[in-house]
Amino acid sequence: MGSVAIVALLWGGLLFSVLVALGAIAGLREWHRLLNAGQFAREMIPTSAAILAVVWLGHAANGAVLGSFAIFLGAVGAAVLAASRKATVLWPMGWHAFGAVYLGLPSLAMILLRDQPRGAAIVGAIFVAVWTADTGALLFGRLIGGPKFAPVLSPKKTWSGFLGGTVAAGLMEALYVGLLHGAILEGAAFGILLALSGHFGDLFESWVKRQFRAKDMGRLIPGHGGMLDRIDSLLFAAPVCAALVLLAGFDPLAGGAT
Repeated sequence: MGSVAIVALLWGGLLFSVLVALGAIAGLREWHRLLNAGQFAREMIPTSAAILAVVWLGHAANGAVLGSFAIFLGAVGAAVLAASRKATVLWPMGWHAFGAVYLGLPSLAMILLRDQPRGAAIVGAIFVAVWTADTGALLFGRLIGGPKFAPVLSPKKTWSGFLGGTVAAGLMEALYVGLLHGAILEGAAFGILLALSGHFGDLFESWVKRQFRAKDMGRLIPGHGGMLDRIDSLLFAAPVCAALVLLAGFDPLAGGAT
């Protein structure tokens, strides 16, 4: 999956948009099925349509506004369909509607960032930090062990894994930015921030699974869960990066060139 993501990222254009759309829609399928006791949920129709609109409109001059509006419409459509179910209560409406936001915002963030002048390198920086943090957390957690980080939400996570993965992401991001001739310290700080965002994305999904008493979000990858189990960190890190770049004017490459 990582290799496919890198090829699509470097190729850009239609291929990258298609990959983002497929990944998001696969995640939406798992999200709505989780809410619907493992069965297909029709609420996926408006949220998937929103994703397709996002990856198309995101390339427009005012793509951030248009994409956000598409996400809003997808959330409203999902809520309306959920409300029409017999004997429904209010909370499933909110959960189904949130699916459009949960997958829509990261999708929009990825499209907008890839279209930046140094877009491939910027999105690559997200991949470097998130993948390193996830791998480092697993490695240090198993090697060192110790006190649990979030025993209620995710009993297997340890403080050693959390801190080790975060530091590893900072170091790897510094190396990545340095190779692009950017400022190393700023790159390390950026990597740590993205790693923290990814950790919270992981914890959020663990919390959701506990609400619905599910071990995994899906069965797409035998032994590893579903699509959402693979991209949960990215779903938080991408919007954080987009907010820093597009709203705060932050340079994630710290002056480095593509």
